[in-house]
Amino acid sequence: MTPLKIDFVSDVACPWCAVGLASLESALRHLGNEVQAELHFQPFELNPQMGPEGQDITEHLNQKYGSTAEQQAATWAALRERGAAVGFEFRAEGRGRVWNTFDAHRLLHWAGTQSETAQLALKKALLGAYFTQARNVSDPAVLLEAVDAAGLDRARAQAILAGDEFGREVRQQQQFYAQHGIRAVPSVIVNDQHLIQGGQPPEVFEQALRQIAAARAAAE
Repeated sequence: MTPLKIDFVSDVACPWCAVGLASLESALRHLGNEVQAELHFQPFELNPQMGPEGQDITEHLNQKYGSTAEQQAATWAALRERGAAVGFEFRAEGRGRVWNTFDAHRLLHWAGTQSETAQLALKKALLGAYFTQARNVSDPAVLLEAVDAAGLDRARAQAILAGDEFGREVRQQQQFYAQHGIRAVPSVIVNDQHLIQGGQPPEVFEQALRQIAAARAAAE
């Protein structure tokens, strides 16, 4: 069994990150005992300047990328198909609004200090809240529901949300990955040196991880 450190750089408001995570999990299940994955979620904000009121998704994507409502609908249909193939559900009616995700990242950082399992559970709960339920992931009540779903300490999470705890750590991690050329997500970094970008299909992750593991085993 070859150990692999996997840093999954992503945002909870990134649909391809939801696809990518589900694909990565599928690949790891297929690899079974070939690898021992140590998975960590690292912060990336697609819209760090987004205000507390959020913004309509169609308006936002038109302003940011110039895409029309028809183009966005086609992309969303493709995302729903890709998500369904790996077991992730995107709402048929779309996302609704874009929200600020900084507090979500603060909670994810905290969850990572508790356990790898807890951080993964919280990440999946947040992705589900946003993309499956179309909920406001900047709302403390929604964030606390995700904390509950992940089995984490609700009172501790409330205290974090009430202040600025872990804000500096999140900013530092964001800066670190930006300085190392990460401009798009998901970006999956294996053993601090191998980069896999995008919401790849499970077989792409599986092949890449198997090759990285084999090379490491041969070197040792």
